Amino acid sequence: MNRIDAAFNQLRQLQKKALVGFVTAGDPTYSKSLEILTAMCRAGLDILELGVPFSDPTADGPVIQRSSQRALKSGMTVGEVIRMASGIRKQGIAIPIVLFSYYNPILAYGLERFYRDALDNGVDGLLIVDLPPEESDEMTKKWPGNDLAFIRLIAPTTPLARARTIVETASGFVYLVSKTGVTGSDGLAASPVSEQVSQLKQMTNLPICVGFGISTPDDVAAMSRIADGVVIGSAFERLIETHVDDPDLATILANQVVEYKRAGLER
Repeated sequence: MNRIDAAFNQLRQLQKKALVGFVTAGDPTYSKSLEILTAMCRAGLDILELGVPFSDPTADGPVIQRSSQRALKSGMTVGEVIRMASGIRKQGIAIPIVLFSYYNPILAYGLERFYRDALDNGVDGLLIVDLPPEESDEMTKKWPGNDLAFIRLIAPTTPLARARTIVETASGFVYLVSKTGVTGSDGLAASPVSEQVSQLKQMTNLPICVGFGISTPDDVAAMSRIADGVVIGSAFERLIETHVDDPDLATILANQVVEYKRAGLER
């Protein structure tokens, strides 16, 4: 069983929801990033989204854009991100790792090579922001198997018929974007998200995780009452940016994970 499926099965038995944390790999440096990620996983993350830095992250707000710039400046590539996943595994971390990327870096790396190297180094899933179902056969037909979960995005503006088409090709979990705009934008309305989660639950048995705009413990508590998991990214990256020169940076991030967990991720 894929680690993602196993994690959600275990959370369901414990009557808990998933805390999914996004961090750009290599921000601010490879070694510091590995230290941060290991600390966050040990502090209680249920799933790690490891961001592949990209020069033109159009779906991301300024905070994550700047994190990509710092990571690229430090020398991060797709290969280095995969190596970081292996490094996390060598620290004894067993939670699922999902690579979050735009399509261009994966295509440039090589589709078959990426699939093989990702699995060989402990990656469990892939989320590609800008690759719709109609175009993704180009990639998945090059994959020699289906062991790498392919997580799909649903936007708040996605029509129901379109959402049904998207979830039919998803695996691992479905990522529901809570609002229009880019990552890190302010404001979060629970009511429309709740309605969309209910609609998606009628289309798929996959877990539904909600992201975009979730930054406070209150946000976490509100969304965990609605969905199977919450995704936090910009709030973590904002802490990295603010404390980038702090020798206790890893501890600061780990403490934030603990605070989110305490906010309530119960069913």
